[in-house]
Amino acid sequence: MNKPLICVRVGDMTKTYPAGISYGEIAADFQEENQPDIVLVKADGRLQELHRQAKKDCTLEFLTVADRIGFRAYQRSMTLLMLKAVYHVAGHENIEKVGVHFAIGNGFYCTLEGKQELTEAFLEKVKAYMHSLVEQKILIEKRSVETSDAIALFRDYGMKDKEKLFHYRRVSNVNLYNLDGFEDYYYGYMVPHTGVLRQFDLCLYDEGFMLLMPRPAQPEELPVWTPREKIFYVQKESLKWGEMLEVSTVGDMNEYIVNKDAGELVLIAEALQEKKISEMAAQIARNPEKKLIMIAGPTSSGKTTFSHRLAIQLAVHGLKPHPVPVDDYFVNREDTPLDEEGKPNYECLEAIDVEKFNEDMNRLLAGEKVELPTFNFKTGKREYKGKFRQLGKDDILVIEGIHCLNDRLSYSLPRETKTKIYISALTQLNVDEHNRIPTTDGRLIRRIVRDARTRGTSAKNTIAMWPSVRRGEESYIFPYQEEADLMFNSALIYELSVLKMYAEPLLYGIGEEEPEYQEAKRLLKFMDYFVGIPDDSIPKNSILREFIGGGCFHV
Repeated sequence: MNKPLICVRVGDMTKTYPAGISYGEIAADFQEENQPDIVLVKADGRLQELHRQAKKDCTLEFLTVADRIGFRAYQRSMTLLMLKAVYHVAGHENIEKVGVHFAIGNGFYCTLEGKQELTEAFLEKVKAYMHSLVEQKILIEKRSVETSDAIALFRDYGMKDKEKLFHYRRVSNVNLYNLDGFEDYYYGYMVPHTGVLRQFDLCLYDEGFMLLMPRPAQPEELPVWTPREKIFYVQKESLKWGEMLEVSTVGDMNEYIVNKDAGELVLIAEALQEKKISEMAAQIARNPEKKLIMIAGPTSSGKTTFSHRLAIQLAVHGLKPHPVPVDDYFVNREDTPLDEEGKPNYECLEAIDVEKFNEDMNRLLAGEKVELPTFNFKTGKREYKGKFRQLGKDDILVIEGIHCLNDRLSYSLPRETKTKIYISALTQLNVDEHNRIPTTDGRLIRRIVRDARTRGTSAKNTIAMWPSVRRGEESYIFPYQEEADLMFNSALIYELSVLKMYAEPLLYGIGEEEPEYQEAKRLLKFMDYFVGIPDDSIPKNSILREFIGGGCFHV
């Protein structure tokens, strides 16, 4: 008996297929030669894996590894491939734990614990086995099990982080992925088979190794990996600190909240940050020629609160700090450059009056009295309201702006007068030993909460403009990270348990028909891992207060 036919619309094209055909089979009809691999599909706006079946008339949008969502699936699937190969080559009995920790450039930093020695020869064997699995195009299969069964399963596998994670899950079922007999859990969808995972490399680094992957813009090319030592050691320090507290994963965090005093963890995390800021201030105070503190970092890093707290610590060391927002040197709005879409580009360096900034800073360094501008964001004009500054022996300028690490902003200012500080919220928690929490997720959740509170911006609009924000960071901030003299990690180990309480209602407000729904759904699923905690124990000067409100600084 013939199956009924369904109509499938892709772009301007409509085709008929037998009901029950997989999205992967349909995708094969639309996969163009020399184009990025199709890895996921949106069926009537709903994200699906390619093994799922089309059972009725539908409109499809295919996602490739060049799309943000598709590339995340590539990264997760590559992690599964690497783990399968590591356990196969070493033998399960010789491995206690493989940790996938944080991203450095186009790679993940990983560690190996157990009897197996981590050597170049071992990694070469792992790579060879990974390539053999890629050539075989082995299916990545999915099955759903009850949460209680998943807990028992991962207890048997020796994956204690997952066992602990699922203990605090409210859902009744868990989706597991299987690659040729190796089973693991991932939050998020996977590519259909190993044949997609062609570009990768493994290399020894520090105490572990790097799993290197391509970039979304060029998924068929593996770029040369350049170590970023400064940012690496800041993240590694946070990783070690979490291990010292025995809070490295979400399961650890939930266990701490349930069985110990969450307020104590808040105070420990805040004390660590205050210690770091105090150490920075002491270092700056030991160098009196450093009159310009240049602070840069991506959005939602807490730069403003950090600047205030650093200023207080500088005052403790006998200095007189004065804030100088680079935003006050914006060109008048009608002179703002346009981007490729013809929209004002406030992120580029040309949106700043660089010449005027350098003129004012040089005059201040020369001991002159200078009237500094204030940018009126309502009128789009630079204004002068009698804000005069003159640097004395103990005066110091705290300059904040996204271009502060780029010497093109301060091209005429002597390098010996600058202390460059990079700040970012480098989340030190992982979901479990194999599922990272991208630092961009932490910052996006921070921004959703802050935008709603301070600007009345919906979570939908914040998510919609996030790709543009990220493009600006990739162009104007991240390339200059390693130029920093000092780095500060503004992430707080407990913060997602607090932000959950604020972000969830905002994300639930995004309807299924909205383009931003899939991202909202992903973030809601992510935050469901966390046991929430109230904000009453958070100090008034906490960086987190910049986002949830109730702080002592006017930010």
